[in-house]
Amino acid sequence: MKKYNFLAVILLGITLIGCKEKNKGENSLFTIDDSAFPAHFTQKEVLNIGILNPNSKEIDSVAYFINDQRVGGTKGKENFRFELIDQKLGYQYLKAKVYFGGDSSDATKRIEVVSDIEPKLLKYKVVNTYPHDKKAFTEGFEFYNDTLYESTGQEGASFIKKYDYKTGKVFKQIDLDQQYFGEGITFINGKLFQLTYKNKKGFIYDAKTLKLEKTFDYEKDIEGWGMTNDGKYIYQTDGTEKIWKVDPNTQKMIDYVNVYSGNSKIKAVNELEWINGKIYTNVWFKDAIAVVNPENGAVEGILNLSDLRKSMNDITTEDVLNGIAYNPKTKTIFVTGKNWSKMFEITVSE
Repeated sequence: MKKYNFLAVILLGITLIGCKEKNKGENSLFTIDDSAFPAHFTQKEVLNIGILNPNSKEIDSVAYFINDQRVGGTKGKENFRFELIDQKLGYQYLKAKVYFGGDSSDATKRIEVVSDIEPKLLKYKVVNTYPHDKKAFTEGFEFYNDTLYESTGQEGASFIKKYDYKTGKVFKQIDLDQQYFGEGITFINGKLFQLTYKNKKGFIYDAKTLKLEKTFDYEKDIEGWGMTNDGKYIYQTDGTEKIWKVDPNTQKMIDYVNVYSGNSKIKAVNELEWINGKIYTNVWFKDAIAVVNPENGAVEGILNLSDLRKSMNDITTEDVLNGIAYNPKTKTIFVTGKNWSKMFEITVSE
């Protein structure tokens, strides 16, 4: 087993499942020949697609599609070669539209494109430990103008607070209506964005005053989990392996990546933080942070924080790691968890 699969199993708790599946007779005339397909493809490989023609029909031409986008075609029954370099990680849906004798018929197949990046096991050093509100069900964690902001969850107990992380003194707190379960937050363009869990609504506040300016509905039927931004776009999670890219001006979802560590899909990516061009993300119910390339979703590093949990004797297994805040002034990362009594200021190295 490769090292990156070992890290995925030990730190992220992922079950390794091959995705190669045989065609199930969905088309009686033609099928895509998958006899030479590997269990997984990487973006560096070339897909060589052939057509099985058990009824010996005279094929005029074949048009090929990936995820319903036409990517090319061939005359007769020639094989089709396609580079996967620009394809997303995750499942890709192949379709061959076969033209014969004035008619056409479709053959389909699903493949999985996985990461060929070997994640690095990162090290960390605790430089400071601070008290954290044990009652805070932490969902969002972010610095803005050198001040820490925190968003919490649970209906009837959700709020955003601005506070002094050294003393715990609260400068300002905004309580959500009791119907809402607060989730991730991020600051961009002078605004504070906040998600809710299953309410499918988000809030936009003035960053200075925390006055609510707008409520918006999610464009898709998803849950709201974590948020961060790169200065231009917002990135958010929904409890799956996806990280969505969002236009902050319209709140429209314009793209996404699937998070993979080697050939393992990383589900339940949660709280997010943008740090030096990478996305740091908690993985739900794991004492680990994955460092993700936002361009393709590949996990490039894994930070095992299980020893932080061991340093506290007043939390349970339900009190999961959740909360990543990068302080650009100190160039350190603050981490905490739901109902944790401490927050930790750390530095990270390879």
